[in-house]
Amino acid sequence: MATFHVMAGSGDMAARPAVRRIGMSDIWDALARGFDDFRAKPSHYVFLSLIYPICGVVLITWSSGANMLPLIFPLIAGFALLGPFFALGLYEISRRRERGMDTSWRHALEVRHSPALPSILAVGAMLTVLFVAWLVFAQLLYSNLFGPEPPRSLALFLASIFSSENGLLLMLAGNAIGFCFALVVLATTVVAFPMMLDRDVGAVAAVETSLRATLINPVPIACWGLIVAALLIVGTIPVFVGLAVVMPILGHATWHLYRKLIVEEG
Repeated sequence: MATFHVMAGSGDMAARPAVRRIGMSDIWDALARGFDDFRAKPSHYVFLSLIYPICGVVLITWSSGANMLPLIFPLIAGFALLGPFFALGLYEISRRRERGMDTSWRHALEVRHSPALPSILAVGAMLTVLFVAWLVFAQLLYSNLFGPEPPRSLALFLASIFSSENGLLLMLAGNAIGFCFALVVLATTVVAFPMMLDRDVGAVAAVETSLRATLINPVPIACWGLIVAALLIVGTIPVFVGLAVVMPILGHATWHLYRKLIVEEG
C-alpha cells in the first residue's frame, strides 16, 4: 500500500487531472505573478535561494580541485536539471500567499510535512538519476574526443575546446545532448512538483499530467523552457549571484503556470 501511495497518490485510483490549453499571454502572466510574489518579501526569498550560487561555486571549486575540468560546464548546466525539486519551498510560499496565509520564510520548510512527500522524493530521485546520467554522457563524450587523460590546466583545456575541430564538435554534441536531457525534465516536471504539493496525486500521475500538459501546449511550454534557460544563463553572471533573484522568480512563476495549466479540484 505504501508503494501504491507513492505511485498513485492517497486514493484508490490513479488521479488524472484535467489540463487546460494556454497561450503565450498565460506564460507572461505567470512570470509577472512570480515577480509579484518575489517582490512581496524579496529578502526572505534571496536568503532561501543563496543555496544556488553557493552550490554553483562549490561545484566549480570541487571539479577544478579534483582535476575534473571537463565536467565544469556539465555540472553548471546540469545543476538546472535539479532546479524543479529545489524550488519546492518557493512553490509553498506562492501557495500560501494565494490562500492569504502567512508567507514567512520558515514556511518554505513545511514541505517536509506534506502527505505527498514520498511521491515528491520519488520524482526528485528521478531528476537525480537524470543529472548523473547527463554527467556520465558528458564525460564519455569528452573522453571519446580528447582521450581519457584530463587536461593539465584550465588554459590548456580552454585552448583545446575553442581552437580545435574536436572542441567545436564537443560543444555542438554536448549542447545537443544537454538539450535532450533538459527537454525530458521540462516535459516530465513542468507541473509535477507544484501539483504534488497541492494535492497528493502520486508520482506517476504527476509526471503523466506534466507530459499531457506539454503535449497539449507544445509551443507555450517550449517557450517557457527557453525563457527559463535564458534567465538561468543571465543568473549565472557574475559567479551565480544572479540566481539568488532569478530562481525565486522562476519558482514562484512555476506555481502560477501550474495553476493556469491544471484545472482545480472541484
